[in-house]
Amino acid sequence: MSRLKTNMNRRGFMSGTIAGSALIALHPFSARAGVNQAHLRIMETTDLHVHVFPYDYYSDKPIDTVGLARTAAHINNVRAEATNTMLVDNGDFLQGNPMGDFIAYERGMKEGDMHPVITAMNTVGFDASTLGNHEFNYGIPFLMKALAGANYPVISANVVSEMGANPRADKTLLPPYVILDRELTDGSGETHTIKIGLIGFVPPQIMMWDRKNLEGAVEARDIVETARAYVPEMKEKGADIIIALNHSGIGSADHSDKMENASVPLAEIDGIDALMTGHSHLVFPSATYDGYAAVDAQKGLIHGKPAVMGGYWGSHLGVMDLLLEKDGTAWRVVTNSVETRPISQRNEDRSISPLVESVEPVLASILDVHEQTLAYVRRAVGKTNAPLHSYFALVADDPSVQIVSNAQLWYIAEMMKGTEHDGLPILSAAAPFKAGGRGGAEYYTDVAVGDVAIKNVADLYLYPNTIRAVRINGAQLKGWLERSAGMFNQVEKGAKDALLLNPDFASYNFDVIDGVTYQIDISQPSRFDTNGEVLNPNASRIVNLTYNGAPVTKDMEFIVATNNYRAGGGGTFPGADGSTVIFEGPDTNRDIIVRYIVDQGTINPAADNNWSLAPLGDTTVLFETGPAARQHLADLEGLTIEDAGEGHDGFAQFRITL
Repeated sequence: MSRLKTNMNRRGFMSGTIAGSALIALHPFSARAGVNQAHLRIMETTDLHVHVFPYDYYSDKPIDTVGLARTAAHINNVRAEATNTMLVDNGDFLQGNPMGDFIAYERGMKEGDMHPVITAMNTVGFDASTLGNHEFNYGIPFLMKALAGANYPVISANVVSEMGANPRADKTLLPPYVILDRELTDGSGETHTIKIGLIGFVPPQIMMWDRKNLEGAVEARDIVETARAYVPEMKEKGADIIIALNHSGIGSADHSDKMENASVPLAEIDGIDALMTGHSHLVFPSATYDGYAAVDAQKGLIHGKPAVMGGYWGSHLGVMDLLLEKDGTAWRVVTNSVETRPISQRNEDRSISPLVESVEPVLASILDVHEQTLAYVRRAVGKTNAPLHSYFALVADDPSVQIVSNAQLWYIAEMMKGTEHDGLPILSAAAPFKAGGRGGAEYYTDVAVGDVAIKNVADLYLYPNTIRAVRINGAQLKGWLERSAGMFNQVEKGAKDALLLNPDFASYNFDVIDGVTYQIDISQPSRFDTNGEVLNPNASRIVNLTYNGAPVTKDMEFIVATNNYRAGGGGTFPGADGSTVIFEGPDTNRDIIVRYIVDQGTINPAADNNWSLAPLGDTTVLFETGPAARQHLADLEGLTIEDAGEGHDGFAQFRITL
């Protein structure tokens, strides 16, 4: 509800970093704007996840595909191309790589401390930001200390510390919106005032995903409901244009209560002129969204309004151009254009080339913390006598998942002693987080035999989830596994080189449950779609499900070790909706893995092959994985597999005979 006044000047922190910047051509909107017409360029970053340096802390090497320091070079050019510019961030900046964990778990945040990502964002010169769901991973006190260092307003309309009768009566954790008093230069060189309203939103699912940190402290309202209340208020307070900073993806056009990806119904609200989107780690405009209702995936429009999504980890800069016209005292959007600018490109030989270089002042602003993070991730905590890799995690029992499962089981077994649940069978559910997909052909866990460092543990378990245990029955256990089995396409018996994996199914939703044995019959249809909705209620892909050699029955009871995301309903798994939780641990799953390795000294993470794909006669399927998988073919047991050449976008292709 605050109001800030500044000029729409281009900040000079990067002046002189790009030779010839004075020769950069103006955007057509700036070049052709007439009297009472002004070009406003709005830039967006989203889902930075603490990626400032172009560096992969998990593999401990520089990379060209991430980093705000690289995105900042685009920002410099974009500012030079327009008369009036703004830069906003769309959330998920505080957590997501080992630097974020180092600050949260090692260095901590005291009053007056500067968080490195905030320092870097101040250096770049942001005009505003909203919160993403991952801002809450380290708790509200940590969040508020970090935000105190921001030189720009941070807003969020639907996170409520005291709920009122309606959103306008709420007390929000942060200001729900900000109205920036700005000066625009029109095509004739005249200066005009404009009030730019920015309003922020986060998925209401934060109450499920971070229940431990948020329950009893805040509540989350529906995004669209909140916008309907505040947008008229912003107009009443004089906002000439309103831009939604919506940390939410582009999904269904039909509004449902507390929907996670609400950008399409949000765009339909009268008074909102443009949308910044995110959360999905995708790019918009792009062909990814072809065919979505009310979405023009080529022009970057939702319900006819400009919208942009700038990738993730600094991979792209979202750029939105608005040609504004002043009619009397009112401003209106005459026309618009939308684009994204990538920081790297994949070449024909599948190598990656940078399209921009890092901006040195951004690197220098947090160099000390970068070096401290490197020391943090390089500490050895134990040894492994077998390689830990995830190249085959989606097709066979896997060592990188096995070690996570073993550590969870070790921890929960101790926690259950002496409780009312003591004596029940304890299982452990774990999923491969790094298994290619949108992350690319190099996005796999790969730890060699020998020392295991903290960076390796972070590589095995990407997220700062906390440990949970749930109590479920045999029917729920089978349903849980049926949900995971949606990873696979349906394949007819006798098929030749059918595609095995469903590309829309996220690897972090492919839970392997240790402690039971089972097979997956992919000749049967999937019971669930990729979102966990029931497609075929009677479908059964899970066969030969046994515990201690005996068939699992519907009324058997089990304890399952998992994490707060899954136990609270993340991924929509049967038996995991928050109601079955019987233990909430204070420790992160990563910390438990570290403790387990320290306790064991040397670990043997060999997979126990408790699950497999069911035989289908003379059937062959194809799947893609990282090319380094070829070095580990000899490690596989019980799988008839052969190299099938090159896949797409740098992946290698393999053939499995079922």
